[in-house]
Amino acid sequence: MSGTRCDVLIIGAGGAGCSAALHLALRGSRVVLLERGLVGGQASGVNYGGVRQQGRNPAELPIARKSREIWGRMKALAGTEAEFTVTGHLKLARNDAEEAELIAYLDVAKQYGLPLRMVGRNALHGEYPWLGPKVLAGSFAPEDGSANPRLMAPALARAARDAGAAIHERTEVMSYAHDGALFHLRTVRGEEFSAPVLLNLAGFWGGRVAEAFGEAVPVKPLSPNMLVTEPMRYFIEPNLGVVGGNVYLRQIPRGNVIIGGGYGESNPGEPGEMPWSRPVPEATMEAARLAIALVPELEGAQIIRSWSGIDGQMPDRIPVIGPSSTTPGLFHAFGFSGHGFQLGPAIGAIMSELVLDGRTDVPLEAFRITRFAEAG
Repeated sequence: MSGTRCDVLIIGAGGAGCSAALHLALRGSRVVLLERGLVGGQASGVNYGGVRQQGRNPAELPIARKSREIWGRMKALAGTEAEFTVTGHLKLARNDAEEAELIAYLDVAKQYGLPLRMVGRNALHGEYPWLGPKVLAGSFAPEDGSANPRLMAPALARAARDAGAAIHERTEVMSYAHDGALFHLRTVRGEEFSAPVLLNLAGFWGGRVAEAFGEAVPVKPLSPNMLVTEPMRYFIEPNLGVVGGNVYLRQIPRGNVIIGGGYGESNPGEPGEMPWSRPVPEATMEAARLAIALVPELEGAQIIRSWSGIDGQMPDRIPVIGPSSTTPGLFHAFGFSGHGFQLGPAIGAIMSELVLDGRTDVPLEAFRITRFAEAG
């Protein structure tokens, strides 16, 4: 097969894919990244923007810690910090059971070196007098914050191009093959690409790539429902979450409050079709109701926009990360289940380590693609 030959092919130009392209190119690899839509056009670009370590599955915390270090030097790496601001993440409990869950997580965080501070009811309402009366306690993660998802993936993509990577948008792959030495990919337009290494970082569509190599997994589309208010006076400094995750919100310095809660609807499309996603009015209104219960001052604020996107969700809510079990040279990282934005920069670094060093110091056993087949 003729066409473009390179060292590493990457599918998917979200934060993880663009970070992988950048880290590989910086180490001298010839990289081609193929994206069916636009850079950052799905989960990486339409999410809430939380740069959060607190509350993660313990298996994800080593990745989150590695990624937080990269977020801290994002401007040097990608030319912009993508509006990354260390506001802290305040996770709230609304009943005794939720408070007990916050307390239990303190031990988990301590094991991984994640600083957390428990805040009891009196101190909480003293420090944050704008919280509603139903909030009983909180856990504060001082290193966490937020960033602008519209800026992160494009910045990494620009830096990757500057380092020598080729990034092709609106380039959907229609066929995958491996001849024992090289991967051969053919696009909708008939373009052909080959390389000895393939990185599957395609979000929900990563399941289709894995299936093409005999590794079907139960990934489903996930479409978080998002909304934003008109500008208000700036008073909510920390990024807010709740135990159970049914609402989350943050305010940006110009005053708009970004709120997430519930799910939209979507259709990822068959190969060759355009995917679509949209918010659901009922989910938007319920998220607004829950947000007002947390922060009563939000009552009466005008909602000026709502949106959704498509991510991949795994049954156990943690991604697939690591080498293929069927095909040498194939590596996966997909199915981030709605919480991959913070992890993206580190996922790219980890992929580059797996490809070029044959190892990474981040434990990946929990994320192996075979875990679903092993479970029956």
